[in-house]
Amino acid sequence: MSRVLIIESSARQQDSFSRQLTLQFISQWQAAHPADQITVRDVARNPVPHLDANLLGGWMKPEDQRSEAEHAALQRSNELTDQLLAADVLVMAAPMYNFAIPSTLKAWLDHVLRAGVTFKYTETGPQGLLTGKKAYVLTARGGLYAGSTTDHQEPYLRQVMAFIGIHDVTFIHAEGMNLGGDFQEKGLNQARSLISEIA
Repeated sequence: MSRVLIIESSARQQDSFSRQLTLQFISQWQAAHPADQITVRDVARNPVPHLDANLLGGWMKPEDQRSEAEHAALQRSNELTDQLLAADVLVMAAPMYNFAIPSTLKAWLDHVLRAGVTFKYTETGPQGLLTGKKAYVLTARGGLYAGSTTDHQEPYLRQVMAFIGIHDVTFIHAEGMNLGGDFQEKGLNQARSLISEIA
Protein backbone atom coordinates (compact mmCIF):
# COMPACT_ATOMS: atom_id res chain seq x y z
CA MET A 1 0.00 0.00 0.00
CA SER A 2 1.23 3.48 -0.89
CA ARG A 3 0.26 6.78 0.67
CA VAL A 4 -0.65 9.53 -1.78
CA LEU A 5 -0.70 13.16 -0.63
CA ILE A 6 -2.54 15.61 -2.86
CA ILE A 7 -2.12 19.36 -2.40
CA GLU A 8 -4.87 21.48 -3.97
CA SER A 9 -4.15 25.20 -4.39
CA SER A 10 -6.62 26.69 -6.88
CA ALA A 11 -8.59 29.68 -5.59
CA ARG A 12 -11.38 28.65 -7.93
CA GLN A 13 -13.71 25.83 -7.03
CA GLN A 14 -16.22 24.30 -9.50
CA ASP A 15 -14.71 26.13 -12.47
CA SER A 16 -11.13 25.16 -11.67
CA PHE A 17 -9.30 23.26 -14.39
CA SER A 18 -6.60 22.02 -12.01
CA ARG A 19 -9.28 20.63 -9.69
CA GLN A 20 -10.82 18.79 -12.64
CA LEU A 21 -7.45 17.17 -13.27
CA THR A 22 -7.14 16.23 -9.61
CA LEU A 23 -10.55 14.55 -9.59
CA GLN A 24 -9.57 12.51 -12.64
CA PHE A 25 -6.22 11.60 -11.08
CA ILE A 26 -7.89 10.41 -7.86
CA SER A 27 -10.53 8.40 -9.71
CA GLN A 28 -8.08 6.63 -11.97
CA TRP A 29 -5.43 6.13 -9.28
CA GLN A 30 -7.99 4.54 -6.95
CA ALA A 31 -9.17 2.25 -9.74
CA ALA A 32 -5.61 1.10 -10.45
CA HIS A 33 -4.41 1.07 -6.80
CA PRO A 34 -7.49 0.33 -4.65
CA ALA A 35 -5.42 -0.36 -1.52
CA ASP A 36 -3.62 2.99 -1.59
CA GLN A 37 -4.46 5.69 0.92
CA ILE A 38 -5.19 9.10 -0.61
CA THR A 39 -5.14 12.28 1.49
CA VAL A 40 -6.17 15.65 0.07
CA ARG A 41 -5.01 18.88 1.68
CA ASP A 42 -6.64 21.97 0.20
CA VAL A 43 -4.47 25.00 0.95
CA ALA A 44 -6.88 27.30 -0.88
CA ARG A 45 -9.92 26.40 1.22
CA ASN A 46 -7.83 26.06 4.38
CA PRO A 47 -4.82 28.32 3.85
CA VAL A 48 -1.56 27.83 5.67
CA PRO A 49 -0.25 31.11 7.16
CA HIS A 50 2.67 32.64 5.36
CA LEU A 51 6.15 32.37 6.81
CA ASP A 52 6.46 34.79 9.73
CA ALA A 53 8.42 35.48 12.91
CA ASN A 54 6.34 32.99 14.90
CA LEU A 55 7.25 30.11 12.60
CA LEU A 56 10.91 31.10 12.56
CA GLY A 57 10.88 31.30 16.34
CA GLY A 58 9.21 27.92 16.60
CA TRP A 59 11.93 26.37 14.46
CA MET A 60 14.91 28.09 16.01
CA LYS A 61 14.22 28.67 19.70
CA PRO A 62 14.60 26.07 22.45
CA GLU A 63 11.25 24.73 23.64
CA ASP A 64 11.33 26.59 26.97
CA GLN A 65 11.87 29.91 25.18
CA ARG A 66 9.01 29.67 22.67
CA SER A 67 5.92 31.82 23.00
CA GLU A 68 2.45 30.30 22.65
CA ALA A 69 2.23 31.60 19.09
CA GLU A 70 5.64 30.16 18.22
CA HIS A 71 4.69 26.79 19.69
CA ALA A 72 1.44 26.75 17.70
CA ALA A 73 3.31 27.66 14.49
CA LEU A 74 5.80 24.83 15.09
CA GLN A 75 2.99 22.34 15.71
CA ARG A 76 1.36 23.34 12.43
CA SER A 77 4.64 22.97 10.55
CA ASN A 78 5.24 19.59 12.18
CA GLU A 79 1.79 18.37 11.10
CA LEU A 80 2.34 19.42 7.50
CA THR A 81 5.88 18.04 7.38
CA ASP A 82 4.92 14.72 8.99
CA GLN A 83 2.18 14.33 6.38
CA LEU A 84 4.72 14.86 3.59
CA LEU A 85 7.27 12.55 5.18
CA ALA A 86 4.67 9.77 5.39
CA ALA A 87 3.68 10.08 1.72
CA ASP A 88 5.11 7.83 -0.96
CA VAL A 89 3.58 9.90 -3.77
CA LEU A 90 3.09 13.68 -3.78
CA VAL A 91 0.63 15.33 -6.15
CA MET A 92 0.55 19.11 -6.41
CA ALA A 93 -2.34 20.68 -8.33
CA ALA A 94 -1.27 24.20 -9.24
CA PRO A 95 -2.87 26.75 -11.53
CA MET A 96 -0.45 29.29 -12.94
CA TYR A 97 -0.97 32.68 -11.30
CA ASN A 98 1.14 35.53 -12.68
CA PHE A 99 3.63 33.13 -14.30
CA ALA A 100 4.22 31.14 -11.10
CA ILE A 101 2.43 29.17 -8.36
CA PRO A 102 -0.35 30.36 -6.01
CA SER A 103 0.90 32.00 -2.82
CA THR A 104 -1.04 29.38 -0.84
CA LEU A 105 1.13 26.63 -2.32
CA LYS A 106 4.27 28.67 -1.63
CA ALA A 107 3.18 29.02 2.01
CA TRP A 108 2.79 25.24 2.28
CA LEU A 109 6.25 24.74 0.80
CA ASP A 110 7.70 27.24 3.28
CA HIS A 111 6.35 25.07 6.11
CA VAL A 112 7.81 21.79 4.84
CA LEU A 113 11.23 22.83 3.52
CA ARG A 114 12.97 22.38 6.84
CA ALA A 115 16.66 22.04 7.60
CA GLY A 116 17.37 18.81 9.43
CA VAL A 117 13.96 17.37 8.51
CA THR A 118 13.42 17.43 4.75
CA PHE A 119 16.95 18.52 3.82
CA LYS A 120 20.26 18.97 5.58
CA TYR A 121 23.37 21.06 5.09
CA THR A 122 26.59 19.16 4.40
CA GLU A 123 30.17 20.10 3.60
CA THR A 124 29.32 19.76 -0.08
CA GLY A 125 26.08 21.73 0.12
CA PRO A 126 22.40 21.00 0.86
CA GLN A 127 21.21 17.40 0.60
CA GLY A 128 17.56 16.37 0.23
CA LEU A 129 16.24 13.80 2.69
CA LEU A 130 13.05 12.71 0.91
CA THR A 131 14.64 10.31 -1.54
CA GLY A 132 12.53 7.53 -3.02
CA LYS A 133 9.36 9.56 -3.39
CA LYS A 134 7.52 10.23 -6.65
CA ALA A 135 5.85 13.57 -7.43
CA TYR A 136 3.28 14.63 -10.00
CA VAL A 137 2.42 18.26 -10.73
CA LEU A 138 -0.91 19.00 -12.40
CA THR A 139 -1.05 22.54 -13.75
CA ALA A 140 -3.61 24.69 -15.51
CA ARG A 141 -2.38 27.69 -17.50
CA GLY A 142 -4.27 30.42 -19.29
CA GLY A 143 -1.77 30.65 -22.13
CA LEU A 144 0.99 28.55 -23.69
CA TYR A 145 4.08 28.58 -21.48
CA ALA A 146 5.75 25.16 -21.60
CA GLY A 147 9.44 25.53 -22.38
CA SER A 148 9.33 29.33 -22.49
CA THR A 149 11.25 31.85 -20.40
CA THR A 150 7.96 33.12 -18.93
CA ASP A 151 7.32 29.79 -17.19
CA HIS A 152 8.53 30.31 -13.62
CA GLN A 153 6.28 27.55 -12.34
CA GLU A 154 7.87 24.31 -13.52
CA PRO A 155 11.54 25.35 -13.03
CA TYR A 156 10.80 26.57 -9.49
CA LEU A 157 8.91 23.44 -8.44
CA ARG A 158 11.56 21.17 -9.99
CA GLN A 159 14.25 22.99 -8.01
CA VAL A 160 12.27 22.87 -4.78
CA MET A 161 11.52 19.16 -5.16
CA ALA A 162 15.15 18.36 -5.96
CA PHE A 163 16.25 20.41 -2.95
CA ILE A 164 14.38 18.06 -0.61
CA GLY A 165 15.42 14.94 -2.52
CA ILE A 166 12.47 14.32 -4.84
CA HIS A 167 13.95 13.97 -8.32
CA ASP A 168 11.28 11.79 -9.91
CA VAL A 169 8.84 14.55 -10.88
CA THR A 170 6.32 14.43 -13.72
CA PHE A 171 4.60 17.61 -14.92
CA ILE A 172 1.23 17.49 -16.64
CA HIS A 173 0.24 20.88 -18.07
CA ALA A 174 -3.24 21.85 -19.24
CA GLU A 175 -2.29 24.87 -21.36
CA GLY A 176 -4.38 27.44 -23.23
CA MET A 177 -7.26 27.43 -20.75
CA ASN A 178 -8.02 31.11 -21.36
CA LEU A 179 -7.57 30.97 -25.12
CA GLY A 180 -10.94 29.34 -25.68
CA GLY A 181 -12.16 27.03 -28.40
CA ASP A 182 -9.73 24.47 -29.75
CA PHE A 183 -6.85 25.63 -27.53
CA GLN A 184 -8.74 24.89 -24.32
CA GLU A 185 -10.12 21.57 -25.53
CA LYS A 186 -6.73 20.44 -26.85
CA GLY A 187 -4.94 21.45 -23.65
CA LEU A 188 -7.39 19.62 -21.41
CA ASN A 189 -7.45 16.52 -23.58
CA GLN A 190 -3.66 16.30 -23.60
CA ALA A 191 -3.49 16.61 -19.82
CA ARG A 192 -6.26 14.06 -19.31
CA SER A 193 -4.58 11.63 -21.66
CA LEU A 194 -1.29 11.89 -19.73
CA ILE A 195 -3.08 11.34 -16.41
CA SER A 196 -4.69 8.22 -17.83
CA GLU A 197 -1.26 6.89 -18.81
CA ILE A 198 0.38 7.43 -15.40
CA ALA A 199 -2.53 6.55 -13.13
